[in-house]
Amino acid sequence: MEKYVITLCDGTTCIQKKSREIRTALEAEIQKAGIADRVAIHLSGCLGMCAKGPIVIVNPGYSMYGNVTINDVPEIVQEHLIKGRPIARLTIDEDHLYNRFFRVFGDADFFGKQMRITLRNCGIIDPENIDDYLALRGYEALAKVLTDMTPQKVVETVKKSGLRGRGGAGFPTGVKWELTAKEPGPEKYVICNADEGDPGAFMDRSAIEGDPHTVIEGMIIGGFAIGSNKGIIYIRAEYPLAIKRLEKALADARKNGMLGDKILGSDFSFDIEIRLGAGAFVCGEETALIHSIEGARGMPRPRPPFPAQSGLFNKPTLINNVETWANIPVIILDGADWFSSIGTATSKGTKVFALAGKIKNTGLVEVPMGTTLREIVFNVGGGIPNGKKFKAVQTGGPSGGCLPEKYLETQIDYESLAAAGSIMGSGGMIVIDEDSCMVNMARFFLEFTQDESCGRCTPCREGTKRMLEILTRISEGQGQPGDIEKLERLGNMIKKSSLCGLGQSAPNPVLSTIKNFREEYEEHIHQHKCRAGVCTSLLTFEILDSCVGCGACKKVCPSEAISGKRKEKHAIDPQKCIHCGQCFMACKFGAIRKG
Repeated sequence: MEKYVITLCDGTTCIQKKSREIRTALEAEIQKAGIADRVAIHLSGCLGMCAKGPIVIVNPGYSMYGNVTINDVPEIVQEHLIKGRPIARLTIDEDHLYNRFFRVFGDADFFGKQMRITLRNCGIIDPENIDDYLALRGYEALAKVLTDMTPQKVVETVKKSGLRGRGGAGFPTGVKWELTAKEPGPEKYVICNADEGDPGAFMDRSAIEGDPHTVIEGMIIGGFAIGSNKGIIYIRAEYPLAIKRLEKALADARKNGMLGDKILGSDFSFDIEIRLGAGAFVCGEETALIHSIEGARGMPRPRPPFPAQSGLFNKPTLINNVETWANIPVIILDGADWFSSIGTATSKGTKVFALAGKIKNTGLVEVPMGTTLREIVFNVGGGIPNGKKFKAVQTGGPSGGCLPEKYLETQIDYESLAAAGSIMGSGGMIVIDEDSCMVNMARFFLEFTQDESCGRCTPCREGTKRMLEILTRISEGQGQPGDIEKLERLGNMIKKSSLCGLGQSAPNPVLSTIKNFREEYEEHIHQHKCRAGVCTSLLTFEILDSCVGCGACKKVCPSEAISGKRKEKHAIDPQKCIHCGQCFMACKFGAIRKG
């Protein structure tokens, strides 16, 4: 009888959807069926299809099952493993695609536009098994560097590749390495910035959970290139699974001679430790991150000097984020010319995005630079669910801009997004549909950045607070003529005068929504109207003649604004109504009109 390998997603999202309970059920059912000798269960990280998890892949045949539940386990065992009949109702797509590195399983629409470099092993290997990583050319780039290349040659290769920092700013990676390498002194540091704080973003977390060794290998190569023997991974404590897998990967790398003294028998020694952050958004900024590692409050400092000159403990320091480090082994193995052939003239390689919001295929995707927003939203992302219309997409996290439909042909690269009024950021991408209020959306993101401001510089500390007060006033129906202009003046002032990049980009959601959706601001101020019906203070509720007098609305009204006898039409007292909308949601007969 045929032998099978079952690959079960063991990423955070699938774990939350009970993938580990599914694994236990599979083991029990396989044992019960007496086929344990011909079925192996293999764990993997996130494949990116979060909306369809938990995902189970059965090989040979590459049958990918999505949204699997414990109740599906007996059928998978009996029908597929025993009778050899794949289950159509669970199958996502039986097509399989190829790229330069590995076989990609699954949905052609989801994977068709993707090219996975950073995520090349995620969903494929067991992240807690170093042998899986070694089987896919793991640490081969490190061996090549230590045996065939000089530090200068490594730096030149990274420069030639055109790789730019994936943490948000897009600074040329090779140039940063070169600057750090040229600094004198025997003590230098290499840091991986895994402090991912954008709402809805999970790129770095998933990359580490699915393939921790590629980040470690990239950091060791970076250490060799600049003359450093010490690496630090700064990761937020809210990522327990990623931390656990990093700890396991570091231990295995040391055990196998890839970390520690005289790596792979060479004269080069390098080791890495983990430092946990407490979840401050500002610690994603590299100088604030350095202060946090040093034990001080995480606050940015003026530059120059740059970290390459005076960073951690005043020593030359090389800082890159998770995605940047993950690209390094590929560049070394496949060459700078190959890597630079991907993407656009100024933005090389691929970019990982966390798709969230009002989109069918929420999850993690990696596309070549130059892919358009339309292709990501409607091809990879599957479009807007429930027949709703696309309204905007925000790129760059809480400091990014909201781009309407006319910008859907914008290419994903640093310059094109900046020209459209947004930023690349670290890779958050939130899709917004017609049911969203852009004033409320801007308020939400500004509330986040204002709350996360470190408070060191006045423009960010006070300016974002004043902007938030104005936005709150507008969304509560108390906007005044001239408020839009005040927001624009404040926003531009903050952008020009804040100390760090986080403060400088904080007004972006407000300025971009004013630019692209100014009419919604004007309606809120002059007509006291929220067209999306989101700003509850601007809503009115009216009970229609179709009211049957069931009393459901009266029961849930917190301000006792509804009166009426049972089986008779009820009424709302507008003076008592607090616009909470509870009555509207409670009515099962559609007898309450919201306006």
